[in-house]
Amino acid sequence: MNLVIWTTIVILFGYMIGSLHGSKIAQWLSGVNIKEQGVKNSGASNATIVLGWKYGALVALIDIGKSFLAIVFMHYFLNDTFYSNKQIMSLLFLTGMAVTIGHNYPVWMKFNGGKGTASVIGVLFALDWKMGFVGLALLIVTTLMTDYLLVGVLFLYLTFTGYSLWFTEGIAPLLVAITLFTLAMWKHKENMVRIKGGTEPRISTVLKKKKGETSQR
Repeated sequence: MNLVIWTTIVILFGYMIGSLHGSKIAQWLSGVNIKEQGVKNSGASNATIVLGWKYGALVALIDIGKSFLAIVFMHYFLNDTFYSNKQIMSLLFLTGMAVTIGHNYPVWMKFNGGKGTASVIGVLFALDWKMGFVGLALLIVTTLMTDYLLVGVLFLYLTFTGYSLWFTEGIAPLLVAITLFTLAMWKHKENMVRIKGGTEPRISTVLKKKKGETSQR
């Protein structure tokens, strides 16, 4: 198959995989549609706000896992082609972008999904597990230090962009990273407004609130 066909395949495959949401499993288990509560999106952070850290972790693991497996799956098949490592890496980055876009804008959710953070974590781990740990560690540490998830997300995307710039060949990976970084800032624009206004939920507050609710049951 030529490169155009492979590009079409990875984009369609990535989008379909990305459209599968961990929030649906959380809804099935809890009976709560998190898109109707909290900050009204289907991501792991809102699952934590609405249902607590256990459901947030479940949604995050599912959304990380789907993007990780999508990259690993495509890498397996692309390794049997005649394409160079540079071309294969570009196709894998395109797969990751498609998964993230599918997660953020799933057609069956009327293009209103999550914000892509967990998807990007999975993509980074699949591309380079060492950089995946670096990105995840920076996300966790900076989030805990500042008490705002958005700061951790920013450092995650900086890691992803740095990896595409310094550890890959060609312009395609960097363009993908910049596109996803821009998309992430757009998806988090309301969080930025709430931080500026002092109304953004702090991580410590959310976790304490849910722990208190659990102990009262």
